[in-house]
Amino acid sequence: MKFWKKLTIFALALTLSLSTGLLFGCNEKDYNTIELNEVTHSIFYAPLYVAINNGYFEDEGLTVNLTNGGGSDTSMSALLTGSADIILAGPETAVYTDQEGVSNAPKVFGQLTQCDGSFIVSKEKTDNFQLEDLIGETIIGGRAGGLPAMTLQYILEVVEELEIGTGSDKVNLRTDVEFNLTASVWENDASVKYCTLFEPTATNIVNAVANSQIVASLGEISGKIPYTCFIAREDYLKDHSDVAEKFLRAVNKAYNYIETNSSLAVAQSLLPSFDGNTVEELQIAVEQYKKIKAWDDDMIMDSTSFDTLMNILVNADVIDEKSTFSDIVDNSIAEKIAKENV
Repeated sequence: MKFWKKLTIFALALTLSLSTGLLFGCNEKDYNTIELNEVTHSIFYAPLYVAINNGYFEDEGLTVNLTNGGGSDTSMSALLTGSADIILAGPETAVYTDQEGVSNAPKVFGQLTQCDGSFIVSKEKTDNFQLEDLIGETIIGGRAGGLPAMTLQYILEVVEELEIGTGSDKVNLRTDVEFNLTASVWENDASVKYCTLFEPTATNIVNAVANSQIVASLGEISGKIPYTCFIAREDYLKDHSDVAEKFLRAVNKAYNYIETNSSLAVAQSLLPSFDGNTVEELQIAVEQYKKIKAWDDDMIMDSTSFDTLMNILVNADVIDEKSTFSDIVDNSIAEKIAKENV
């Protein structure tokens, strides 16, 4: 395998044995208190924060302690070592551990977002942007090995049949820029015309940089992809399925709130989780993500979108062969909640 960058399986196993003793050796764990690790903090994950801030987890008798992993490999390490009960991360992380043969493997049990949440931003305004406009230009598309960069690579190479590389007849896809530095590098590097950004950063940068424009939604272009999911280990889902069910029910309640209330009301619910943003900025982001149907209404991952994910990973050369859907995904809890909503 080509992807597991920070920890070997041996190191993970050793850390797991040590952390298990530290976490559970002295005190009995309260499983109604969930240690949740998110891959990053983003308005793209709005239903989670609405569930927290509107008290939906408390309604289910749960306490959620949220921490930020700052990267998918760190979040998955937190899950494997027992410092997190559930992680919110890309499902590709579960594919990686499956293909490494990790015991008590992580499983996706609920899907939060169902498409790419990034937008292409241009330094020049254009009325009829097409992906062919990227030919001969440079675009910052996320960090190497991350799902945003791999999805963009798949769209360019497979969907649009464009060639990635340097030269006037190719698209120069840069994957060497850290996620939180994308906007700054794009703005200050004259050789870079395009970048991909999530909201509200995309709108904020366009408002700050003269003549710049959001020219495309990668979510609209790519279609359904299981982009961000809730993942837990097999034994947790087996032994504490009731807790996982309460957790997903609270998130589903938040999704329903988003769909049935104004974007302003949703933005006000999000505000406690985003101190650095205004209500107006949050409202714009909510409207953008509702427009592209970013959130999965029933949290059930379907096999067709999973196969698209596999194609993206194979195309990016991070896996050699596809994983089996049933080895990665357990829809049973999400399906139960969906039936309650019928």
